[in-house]
Amino acid sequence: MSYWSSIPPRRAHILLVDDNIDELQLLLAALRGEGHRISMAFDAMQGYRRATALQPDLILLDVRMGGADGFAACRLLKADHATAHIPVIFVTSCCSVSERLTGLHEGAVDYILKPYEPAEVLARVSVHLVLASSKHAHAAASGEETSPDAPREAGPDRVIALAAQRIVTSDLANVPPLPELAARVGTHEKRLSRVFRELTGRTVFEFVREARLSEARRLLAESALSVEEVGLAVGFSSAANFSTAFRERFQTTPSGFRSTLGAKAAPLPLPVSEA
Repeated sequence: MSYWSSIPPRRAHILLVDDNIDELQLLLAALRGEGHRISMAFDAMQGYRRATALQPDLILLDVRMGGADGFAACRLLKADHATAHIPVIFVTSCCSVSERLTGLHEGAVDYILKPYEPAEVLARVSVHLVLASSKHAHAAASGEETSPDAPREAGPDRVIALAAQRIVTSDLANVPPLPELAARVGTHEKRLSRVFRELTGRTVFEFVREARLSEARRLLAESALSVEEVGLAVGFSSAANFSTAFRERFQTTPSGFRSTLGAKAAPLPLPVSEA
């Protein structure tokens, strides 16, 4: 007997997001045979919208669908406080390691490759439902779920902005161009630009620049990287460009800023003892 078989099975509400209904018949039958309640969505953005409305216990999400892909939906799900807690399992025919790592990096708890055995899907679903229940119970016992400081549900525009900000700050050296950034959060560049202006008071470009300079300031203060290495680490193409942008923002050069920190940290000279 396995550890998981010793735990009573949990009947759950599962949202299945896939654009190929013909491939799902065996899986649907297997899930319903276990007593699970199933809801369906047929594209990534519909899946995200239905998740916010239905609050399922778990989401099975295809990666490659028409329009926005499953990664975009997962980014929004994890940026939205109302759905961030819902475990997401990607189900896809792509077996590349890079795609699996992308899915896990975006917040998925597991990856299932097509073609799959329904029994394996059921086992993985069961495991993650148990884990999610345990996490939920722990949060409730510790008062985390009722904390007055918990963020309120965000509107769709704020969720898009948060998801885009996470992409930017996760890899400042490789921020995607605006059209790609918008596509990765399931929208278009005109809407993303409007959302940023309305919610942050900045354009996307201004947000990226500020994020890069703030991180550069931290690295100059806390790391041993050279000025050129810091500039490259946060996405500036040359030390000259980095130095110019840093001076405009902080009224000092990167080297000057670091020198000031060194002077402040220098120990006071020891008093000279009298003969």
